[in-house]
Amino acid sequence: MSRLLILCEYPTLLGGERSMLATLPAIRAAGFDVHVAAPAAGTLADALRRADVPHIPWRVHSADGARLPLDRLRADIAGFLRQDQPDLVHTNSLSMSRIAGPVVAQHRIASIGHLRDIVTLSRQAIDDVNAHRRLIAVSHATRDYHVAQGIDADRCVVAYNGVDRDEFRPRPPSGYLHQKLGLPPAAPLIATIGQLGARKGVDVVLLAALQIAAKLPDAHWLIVGERTSDKDEAHDYEFRLQATSHAPPLSGRVHFLGTRSDVPRLLNECALLVHGARQEPLGRVLLEAAASRVAVVATDVGGTREIFPTELDGAILVPPDDDRALAAAMQALLQDQGRREALAQAARRRAENAFDVRRAAQRLIEYYHAVLSR
Repeated sequence: MSRLLILCEYPTLLGGERSMLATLPAIRAAGFDVHVAAPAAGTLADALRRADVPHIPWRVHSADGARLPLDRLRADIAGFLRQDQPDLVHTNSLSMSRIAGPVVAQHRIASIGHLRDIVTLSRQAIDDVNAHRRLIAVSHATRDYHVAQGIDADRCVVAYNGVDRDEFRPRPPSGYLHQKLGLPPAAPLIATIGQLGARKGVDVVLLAALQIAAKLPDAHWLIVGERTSDKDEAHDYEFRLQATSHAPPLSGRVHFLGTRSDVPRLLNECALLVHGARQEPLGRVLLEAAASRVAVVATDVGGTREIFPTELDGAILVPPDDDRALAAAMQALLQDQGRREALAQAARRRAENAFDVRRAAQRLIEYYHAVLSR
């Protein structure tokens, strides 16, 4: 049995953490003894405990949210390598790949860096990431971006995230969310799910909602997610979202639901999933909505076109930062049930054919064995 150490930076359950957790049952069944180093408390730690995955508590950020000094974090990783003695290290984010790369290379331990973000890197950061034996990008768009800035093309492959099609599946709507929110049973719900940050484009979704609110007087918008940054601009961004939603014509029709544990059921209550991201390597929530048989309106950025190559695959894609196009697409689908249901069916087929978590886990396991055999 090979020991696998996964390094995670954040305590939260965002897309990268959810994608990693979804593959663990298959990875463990394949004979890997999985340990995870991650912050001691938070939703990720809770999920690891529920899954009975050995958890190495790791303090990565200070109390004010700032990342601890690089030298200290690398010293921590070196300590984990000595104590845990892994055969393979998997860094679960781009930033963690940069932090750990030189350490695992120095200790001559097989390692994989997971590139889940599209961001500009310094020359030193590129060298640090290239220290891993294998790099996995979550989409071709992500790989192309990083190869263009210097990531080693020969060691960087694409492996799509997968979604559990049993957890995220079509279910008849129960009406539980309408009841909790005190809404009429027939009110269409439009969900936006993700961090409350500028990159996710929630502000664009609300601008689009403003344009169609009068034409769709029964529609309500659900904002699922929280602000994860404590920077002033992040606070200002959230304040602007709240101000827009509390003013007419949206007052009483936008519901900020925070982080939810019932997203699989919540999606089944929704008429649409709208994703206004300005950048998206491979949006996990898009895969979840597709598997749940929910029609999608999204911006054509990053790897989103790889999920939905055409409208026949289950989504209408619009340019980023184009609230008019986003509004038009939302309105068209909300007013055409037949088209909306056809997109939802196509989205489910797309999830079944290309983004099943078992396929994603198997490909990851193959890369693990390949790196270990080098």
